[in-house]
Amino acid sequence: MNAEKEPSAGGGAALSGKVALVAGATRGGGRAMAVELGRAGATVYVTGRTARGAVSETGRPAETVEQTADLVTAAGGEGIAVMVDHLQDAQVRELVARIERDHGRLDILVNVIWGGDHLVEYGKKVRMWEHDLDKGRRMLRLGVESHFVTSHYALPLMIRRPGGLVVEITDGTEELNHAHYREPFFFDLAKYAPFRMVKALAQEGEEYGCTALALAPGFMRTEAVLEKFGVTEENWRDACATSPDFAMSETPAFVARVLAALATDPDVARFNGRSVSAGGLAREYGITDVDGSAPDPARYFAEVMRTGQHPDPADYR
Repeated sequence: MNAEKEPSAGGGAALSGKVALVAGATRGGGRAMAVELGRAGATVYVTGRTARGAVSETGRPAETVEQTADLVTAAGGEGIAVMVDHLQDAQVRELVARIERDHGRLDILVNVIWGGDHLVEYGKKVRMWEHDLDKGRRMLRLGVESHFVTSHYALPLMIRRPGGLVVEITDGTEELNHAHYREPFFFDLAKYAPFRMVKALAQEGEEYGCTALALAPGFMRTEAVLEKFGVTEENWRDACATSPDFAMSETPAFVARVLAALATDPDVARFNGRSVSAGGLAREYGITDVDGSAPDPARYFAEVMRTGQHPDPADYR
């Protein structure tokens, strides 16, 4: 995959001896982030509900946690695959107990868990009271509950040493989501909640030297997105003819490189409690996507929402 092609901003063995948990690393951004942490030398526990012989409700059996772990190891780290449903307390508790037994530490927690796209009726005007309530509840469980369950069990291990980093992955920055309703209702709620989580964890973890932040990837060309647009990574620009905004898309490796830069930044605490975008941080860290561009979709879509016009994507890459 693209995350394997070039070194991350962390590079080398900058995270050697560090232990990371990427919760929701079966595919897409989660997989790419796990690989980049491995490339920087970390031991990375990768979790998800799709493993050899088990498929989650997303119905994508082709991508498994074992494959992700293999990619982490091939990149230079140590990948450890664990099939976990992060809505099941006992499974998450046992996962953290295993990390403690094996390593006695946890330095980086990345909450990427989602898997709720099949529940969202994109492009339809569905008011809150018209929305399927069971689907709405499931969205909140997948996008919110799974995150705080994981943090609840993982943080007691993380705060034993100063320098811990908690990264909540969500859709859009707090500034963008605060200014615009990300309909439908339950999707908006699920994607805004992580901002409040990091503000709370930033305060509660500060005395332990722990940093919590929210990181927003852009329009990622994940496996599912490429399939939806009927293209591959090699010919993805063909989809721009019918969907011009697709020109702002990026590979999952882009946000993964930004994450690795955050994880190796000795001054990462300056972001404590904040919401940051991959595009914005890429400029600060000097990071590019695999094609050498530096897309800033947060700025692009903010302009679209503000004006209703679609500017030239080339001005935002």
